[in-house]
Amino acid sequence: MATQHSRSAARFMMAPAVILLLGWMLVPLVMTLYFSFKKYLPLRGGDLGWVGFENYVRFVTSSSFWPSVYTTLIIVGGVLAITICLGIVLALLLDQPMWGQGIVRILVIAPFFVMPTVSALVWKNMFMDPNYGLFAYLWKFFGAEPIQWMSQASIQSIIMIVSWQWLPFATLILLTAIQSLDGEQLEASEMDGASALKRFWYIILPHLARAITVVLLIQTIFLLSIFAEIFVTTGGAFGSKTLSYLIFQRVLESQNIGLGSAGGVYAIILANIVAIFLMRIVGKNLDN
Repeated sequence: MATQHSRSAARFMMAPAVILLLGWMLVPLVMTLYFSFKKYLPLRGGDLGWVGFENYVRFVTSSSFWPSVYTTLIIVGGVLAITICLGIVLALLLDQPMWGQGIVRILVIAPFFVMPTVSALVWKNMFMDPNYGLFAYLWKFFGAEPIQWMSQASIQSIIMIVSWQWLPFATLILLTAIQSLDGEQLEASEMDGASALKRFWYIILPHLARAITVVLLIQTIFLLSIFAEIFVTTGGAFGSKTLSYLIFQRVLESQNIGLGSAGGVYAIILANIVAIFLMRIVGKNLDN
């Protein structure tokens, strides 16, 4: 049993790491808040003084704000739906005994370790190029006109690319959950005459509820800040501009640090709203 002296020693040893992490998080946040109330144009006059909430009003009333929020939520929702549904299917398949099971699992998980910019470039040039991409050859083989993916189906293209990156993560979490399921329960239901569909619906799927909520929470937090895939593929054109990309345009392209910082505060607020909502879902599943 830990004594007061040992607990004090543990806190003392953890203090440097805690202070470093707090500084790592708080310093950028404080600077973002500070600049969001100023008119700061590095290449056009520098610091032009305090403007109060003018940056917040300008950012939220711009014609690009709500479309970017909508696009962000559409991409996040599409990626979550694909990765969770296909992740369950892949986890069930990988749980079955097969030849070379270890190699197959490594190949399935491998895309998660590819850099977002690299995977986006590969998909854009090798698969979705309207002239020389694999999809173009398939369309021509079946007598159809190739799709201009980056212009005609920009959001769908980004959802496909990002889903390919995050599918291994969802599969790994769900596979771990399936492997923790009591096999005797499945055997008993099979002996009672339950079909494979009923075993999945009434036994496997409820058992995966906690794993699904964890995947939902972690992926959503990261997907809300999606940027690299859009920058490499569409450049924010054709209705694919997300909130994070809009902030990038305000900061780097327009050189308006104050306006971009206000957008960053809005992004933090949006992420916290979604995180709180998902945490409530996770909490309910963990309590059941």
